[in-house]
Amino acid sequence: MDKTLLPTTNADGLPIIPMNEEQKYIFDLKGWITLPGLLDEEQLDTIREHQMKFLYERNSLPPEEQDNHGGPSQILLDHPAVVGVLNEILSHQGLATEDCYGFRFDHTYTSHRQAGHNNFNPHGGGGYFNFSGNSHIYQMQMGRIHAGLTRVVWELNEVRDGDGGTMFLSGSHKTAFPRPPALSERDSPLWESYSCPAGSVVIFTEALCHTGTQWTNETWDRLCLFTCYNTINAKWGKACPLKKVIESLPSKRQTLFRGVWHGMSEVPGINKYYDEANTGRFG
Repeated sequence: MDKTLLPTTNADGLPIIPMNEEQKYIFDLKGWITLPGLLDEEQLDTIREHQMKFLYERNSLPPEEQDNHGGPSQILLDHPAVVGVLNEILSHQGLATEDCYGFRFDHTYTSHRQAGHNNFNPHGGGGYFNFSGNSHIYQMQMGRIHAGLTRVVWELNEVRDGDGGTMFLSGSHKTAFPRPPALSERDSPLWESYSCPAGSVVIFTEALCHTGTQWTNETWDRLCLFTCYNTINAKWGKACPLKKVIESLPSKRQTLFRGVWHGMSEVPGINKYYDEANTGRFG
């Protein structure tokens, strides 16, 4: 893989943290990895406050912060460790420069769940066998993978064993057979999950079978962002931040929201930029 075109810093000038060989192997084997403790307490406090206001007091926020990734939460979009993973598993090298990411934002939502909330609904799996037009696809060749639609989950509160984090049927992104009904039951021993401190990230391919489950922690709620990234010329979800939100971001971060196309020649005939006319917003 030619990595000379990949950005080496994020929009805040922080050095990108590349995936190591162990992380690559685990992600390919299981379809997901956890990156623990990426945010400090000051960052967590401001982001939690922003997310709760976004959910329940949105009009109290300035217009440019009325989005999941507005204001202080924008640093989650291209955290150096997240970019390092996406550079490896998702980036289109020909559309990446030092000033432009080789992948794009697809959609996101904030999840706030209290004890007893249950959303067990297994879905996905077998993505290795999807057609290339399906964003939920997993491709591989010796020494290289491409994860298509990729989910980045920011856990803003601690998740302990048994609390009710996202569950995975590890390896199911490459399964050749339909999922037997017994494996769709909550008590199947094949389900795997994780524990992590607040400020951690869980990254998984949407080609993997996964589900939410019941949140059991009565001391604190689950608060997290579920953000998807995709290839430059594909989009699965319709939602996109408003123009005023995107334009409040640094220019490199704005390139996550450029239009859904590729191109065949030099700029502006190839999609290496964001401007008012080249945006992924719909409606």
